[in-house]
Amino acid sequence: MIKDYLKLHFIVLLWGFTAILGKLLTVPPVELVFWRTLLAATGLAVLLGARRMPWRIPTGQALRLLAVGALVAAHWITFFLAARLSSVSVCLAGLATLALWTSLLEPLLLWRRVRGYEVGLGLITMVGLYLVSQAELDQLLGLGVAVLSAGLSALFSVLNSKLIKQHPPLRLTFYEMLGACLSIVLFFPIYSHYFTQGHGLQLAWHGYDWLRLGLLAGVCTVYAFSSSVELMKRISPFAVNLTINLEPVYGISMAAAIYWLHTQGVLHAPQFNQERMSTGFYIGTLLIVLSVLIHPLVARLMKDKEPDLKPAIPV
Repeated sequence: MIKDYLKLHFIVLLWGFTAILGKLLTVPPVELVFWRTLLAATGLAVLLGARRMPWRIPTGQALRLLAVGALVAAHWITFFLAARLSSVSVCLAGLATLALWTSLLEPLLLWRRVRGYEVGLGLITMVGLYLVSQAELDQLLGLGVAVLSAGLSALFSVLNSKLIKQHPPLRLTFYEMLGACLSIVLFFPIYSHYFTQGHGLQLAWHGYDWLRLGLLAGVCTVYAFSSSVELMKRISPFAVNLTINLEPVYGISMAAAIYWLHTQGVLHAPQFNQERMSTGFYIGTLLIVLSVLIHPLVARLMKDKEPDLKPAIPV
């Protein structure tokens, strides 16, 4: 069990590392997500074949999964855009509002009752978000895009909580990765004409982009996801959810460590010059993270049904 928990924390560490990889990659966010989803879908197809799992499903179900994949693409594009517009720490602070978004969307989409403690924790999250925004006024745009990204993530997570009852996790994620990739391909003509300032698509890799994309798609997506699904067979949903909530903590800690190594001359990482945060930022982020960590504990104390694991897509 100790090895399983250590492996789970390592997987969450990998998910927290995605924002850092997004900051280091030179490929723009839309093209970056295209490559990530293409490579991830390919890797998942190989995994399905190696495990001899059937992948064909009725057309109507396939279209639903592909549509959710388009939401995943929008979430990842806004996530990596937020990391470019602000610091990694601000991006992850905004992403930590996922629990607040979920508490708002689940009653609307799943027709369940509103839980009083979720409203209270949501208010704490809002206070934390206000403190972060006031502390980092020069990064408000990035923070706003990160909060939007968290909302998109909550939306497809809620939808997946129903879809996961109909499909094995690996097959579900394969179709969603495929849908994400196809939706970006369909978006390319509009994107290249209106959003690239005449430069067109920038799909070429530069420097160590090949290594970073390999880590992002192969390690942080395919490996981390398939391993997390295996661990869910032995670790309770409560423990898994509680650990996953540590993702922004790990990500912000790694970004701060890279910034410190950069200032000491050990690493050359000018992309992380924005990681020097004020005290107000850390107080606000602490409130957000505490509200996220407290949520499953309060849910258990209130004897609520444990939320379904949404194994769909790590960021």
